[in-house]
Amino acid sequence: MANHMNAAKSAASGKSLLGGAMIIAGTAVGAGMFSLPVVGAGMWFSYSLLMMIGVWFCMLVSGLLLLETNLHFEPGASFDTLTKDTLGQFWRIVNGLSIAFVLYILAYAYISGGGSIVNHSLTTLGIELPQSVAGLVFALGLAIIVFISTKAVDRITTIMLGGMIITFFLAIGNLLIDIEPAKLFVPDGEATYLPYMLAAIPFGLVSFGYHGNVPSLVKYYGKDPKTIVKAITLGTLIAFVIYVCWLVATMGNIARSEFVDIIAKGGNMGVLVAALSDVMASDWLTTMLTLFANLAVASSFLGVTLGLFDYLADLFGFDESRSGRLKTAAVTFLPPTLLGLLFPNGFLIAIGFAALAATIWAAIVPALMAYKARKMFPNNQGFKVPGGTVIIAIVIAFGLITGACHLLVMADLLPVYGS
Repeated sequence: MANHMNAAKSAASGKSLLGGAMIIAGTAVGAGMFSLPVVGAGMWFSYSLLMMIGVWFCMLVSGLLLLETNLHFEPGASFDTLTKDTLGQFWRIVNGLSIAFVLYILAYAYISGGGSIVNHSLTTLGIELPQSVAGLVFALGLAIIVFISTKAVDRITTIMLGGMIITFFLAIGNLLIDIEPAKLFVPDGEATYLPYMLAAIPFGLVSFGYHGNVPSLVKYYGKDPKTIVKAITLGTLIAFVIYVCWLVATMGNIARSEFVDIIAKGGNMGVLVAALSDVMASDWLTTMLTLFANLAVASSFLGVTLGLFDYLADLFGFDESRSGRLKTAAVTFLPPTLLGLLFPNGFLIAIGFAALAATIWAAIVPALMAYKARKMFPNNQGFKVPGGTVIIAIVIAFGLITGACHLLVMADLLPVYGS
């Protein structure tokens, strides 16, 4: 018995910091990879970097505010419980709807992006498929994995992440060596940059969305704020570094004026990968890049749909039996797959909409919950995000500005590059 106790103890303390950081980085890196260079083309590299630093900071703080609230509850308490108990039923419904909307719209975005990249991959092999069909093949293949079990997703995602890291560094390493500093720092095309930043901020926000994982980390590590703060900070920093390398690689190799053509073709993943393939020295490297793009979108799709699958099973009370899982799978995969068939090229538009809803549950709600939790637990001796009410106000303002930017873009009131 004592051995069992010791084993349990060492298992709890033996949970690696890197494991938690990788969960955060793996969740965050996805949508941003293929949308950031396209939406950042207008403001180009220096301003993109500036925007990314600001967005990274706000999203890190909002995640820590969520953690602060989460630590007042038992490990395992979901986002739903936290919202209900701190902000009440109205915010619980608003938050629940925004989470479901984001997960659905991202599932659709990845089917669109997946279809685009599967299509690009098949074209290089000399196979022609309509993009909607390619999207269907992509969605069905991965839906089966989610249907089987969480363990299957875990195993396959681990393999994919390993493959992603290897192919990313092989392909990107070469692109980084070949960059032309002039392309990066003295862009061609028109001479306006800064106004384009506003339209890009929502895409920045989606690039750092990991907030659904905060309750999972509390469940994983227990009430250990030091480790969780480190995991969140390290994970978001890894994502930040990957994005910056990717922006350097794309913007250092593709001229700013060439992005106008990429955007005109819908800005989907296959188009961007095809443009990068044109500047790559060898077919082998092009294959690495294509493989990376396939793995990136597939692992993001698995992460998002697994979250949606569990969320919907809980919402509708479907059990774990085969018929129960089949019902959950139908509710999870049919709507985004149908959208993928009807609108195969909606990748960028979908990510923009995801940002609009994500401002609620990844910025505004965590800040409001922390504010309320401080009132509910005034004698809190545990973890508290420094900066008082000012930092809460900054995060709420960031959420509101991001949402406003997306609405203004939709109303054609903000300049969008290449449109």
